[in-house]
Amino acid sequence: MRLASARLVLLSAVLVTTTACTQLVTGSPTAGDAVTKGTVDPTFIQGTDGGPIDQLAATAITDVDSFWEETFPTTFGERWQPLEGGIYSVDTSDPSAKPPPCTEKASDVEGNAFYCPSADAIAWDRAALLPVLKDRFGDAAVVIVLAHEMGHAVQNRMGITPEAERRDPAKYPTILTEAMADCFAGSFIKWVNDGKSEHLDIGSDTLDSALGALITFRDPVGTSPDDQSAHGNAFDRVSAFQDGYQQGTKFCAAMTVQNRPFTQEAFTSADDRDRGGNLPFDEMLESITPDLNAYYKALVESAGGTWVQPEATATETEPDCSGDQGPVAFCPAEKSVEIEVKEDLPELHAEIGDYATGVLLASRYGLAAMSQVGVDVEGEAAATGALCLAGTYTREVFTRQQGFGLSPGDLDEAVRVLLTYDYAARDASGGSALDPGFKRVEVFRGGVLEGVESCGLG
Repeated sequence: MRLASARLVLLSAVLVTTTACTQLVTGSPTAGDAVTKGTVDPTFIQGTDGGPIDQLAATAITDVDSFWEETFPTTFGERWQPLEGGIYSVDTSDPSAKPPPCTEKASDVEGNAFYCPSADAIAWDRAALLPVLKDRFGDAAVVIVLAHEMGHAVQNRMGITPEAERRDPAKYPTILTEAMADCFAGSFIKWVNDGKSEHLDIGSDTLDSALGALITFRDPVGTSPDDQSAHGNAFDRVSAFQDGYQQGTKFCAAMTVQNRPFTQEAFTSADDRDRGGNLPFDEMLESITPDLNAYYKALVESAGGTWVQPEATATETEPDCSGDQGPVAFCPAEKSVEIEVKEDLPELHAEIGDYATGVLLASRYGLAAMSQVGVDVEGEAAATGALCLAGTYTREVFTRQQGFGLSPGDLDEAVRVLLTYDYAARDASGGSALDPGFKRVEVFRGGVLEGVESCGLG
């Protein structure tokens, strides 16, 4: 997070690189289960070896095509036109492999998947991309990546062509077209989740894998949203996917730079960039707890309550004052917040980033605020409310122009901790946590985008 002059910045220390539409980067594994009800013969794929990876890809491509055959007419009033240029699987480990369209040699595809608009074709690396995605994130990751690439084919049929983007880059920046493709992919996954897919079965418990894959393809922390190659941070990409899942293809097709907010930010100082933005664990606690108190004091008083500042108590073991809430707990009887400072929380802080710690703290202070306006702090509604309030606090610090505020990477850290852990969505007894992570991110987003009115505080 940041201060007005000597800025305190809570960022992810994880830097990633992207050079094409889909390129594998470092990330935490969240492998999911198999998602196929039966595979499709991959012989229609040019260059295929007929192996399991191309069978999975062929299955995904076949059902994505069926989705657009059904959905394109109702969305755009025209019949869906299948890809004219074909589908290409490239073994980038084979020096003699033939290059697909839009490339000069097979090695140009290494680690990538892409849509080639000039040929109306899709290609992928079956040696160094799809199998790695499958191993680390499960079959759903492969499906979501290929659904995203097909989303670009949809855009081409909408008239969002490379020529149109060159003529009016302000109207069709890359960050917008990538968000739209993520949104289309989300709509497809919802169609599968609804049981309409012939060959795929992706339930709610598998959606975290899909989001985990999107997160690996986020922009490097600190990339400007105005960068011509910007694809979006994790929060923006997950938001687009969830919007497509919830709102459908017409919503995705209507995205513009005027109606689509992006949270991606560039670094504001060399100091922030050089240190990766992360505050040391102890310094972060000292900085954020007074800000949380000030924020929730104003919130409680605006709801007609009286804020009594919880005592922040450090413990060397996981708090057990009120059930298992994880490494940070709101203790109703003591009216305190206990913070484990020895192992789990510092490790999470180091693994994901300092705003992962901030989200957990914000949710427990949210429970304290709920208790002080007479809202029940146990049950599913309490767990949802606490997580939503963590989102409203995030909204507050993100929109500040002065003082303590978010910096590049913070929202990505929030998404990662919510997908991986349910701590921020537990009630004051340690129960009623929201699952899956897809749902946790959705509730948190509601607080970030809609504010406290969406959280039911008093």
